[in-house]
Amino acid sequence: MSRDLEPRLLRAFAAVAQELHFTRAAARLYIAQQALSRDVRRLERELGTELFVRTTRQVTLTLDGERLLPYARRVLAAQDELLAAATGAARPLLVDLNSPGPTMTSARVLARARELAPDCELMARYESGLTHAAAEIVAGRLDVSFGRYAGLEPSVRAQLAQQPVRLEPMAVLLPERHPLTALERVPLSALAGETVYAGDGNPRTPEWTDLARRLFAGRGITVAPPAPLAVGEEEFRRVMEKFGNPVLVVVDFAALPGTVRRPLADPVPLSPLSLVWRKGLHHPGLDALRRAAAELAAQGGWLERDPAAWLPERDASLMGAAS
Repeated sequence: MSRDLEPRLLRAFAAVAQELHFTRAAARLYIAQQALSRDVRRLERELGTELFVRTTRQVTLTLDGERLLPYARRVLAAQDELLAAATGAARPLLVDLNSPGPTMTSARVLARARELAPDCELMARYESGLTHAAAEIVAGRLDVSFGRYAGLEPSVRAQLAQQPVRLEPMAVLLPERHPLTALERVPLSALAGETVYAGDGNPRTPEWTDLARRLFAGRGITVAPPAPLAVGEEEFRRVMEKFGNPVLVVVDFAALPGTVRRPLADPVPLSPLSLVWRKGLHHPGLDALRRAAAELAAQGGWLERDPAAWLPERDASLMGAAS
């Protein structure tokens, strides 16, 4: 028997023992079921004993499995305490939501994570865009953010981990006197000839502007030129009223006074949202965020995609690969 058991193998064993179901245990650990089964088999080989009785209908612990489970749990608890001491897990976790608003997907994930981990201090921040937030994460001034992971430079992505959260349908925010407010859903073809604001010139959000350019290409829609950076709801509303351009947003973006939000259609364009953090980060608050995101995505079908919906191929590829 090996004298150096990897904690990952013990964690796989403990998860299956808790769930008595390989699929649920794999989801709990955010890994593929095949990888979980492989880790359990490897642990059984290294210990020289079978830990589970597997049938087509159920999974149960063997006598050896029952005997070894409390020891495995004590080892994992000790490892968690060591990591907490080394990484300062008791400190607040700084979570960037991009924009304020209780209906935003990021805010809903944070609210659920706070319910799952009431003893953790999860502090919200609003950095406005993933490009800026990712630089803050890499520099250690921020822990977690949400946004379009594929829009980051490869050198930045190499330092980060991500978990797909949602394919968000996109919408336009219209001045209330705009003729397109008469429509319940705005076909992309109806925006031909329009100039739509998508954050061009904002150094915090180039990933959003790039997504807009990809969406507008070949459809006769122009990205609005850079405008003064509006900070706060009132300034955003004032600048929007002054220039009169529709604004590209997601469907959960809060409509402001004097504006009307309309979903886009034909095809429905999707904005890919991931939970993003620094590689190697260990914190119970991050675990809670990942659990919350997975739970809400499953409940809401957030990662289900209509084949007719619009999504760039690179984004689709990266959204299919969690870290």
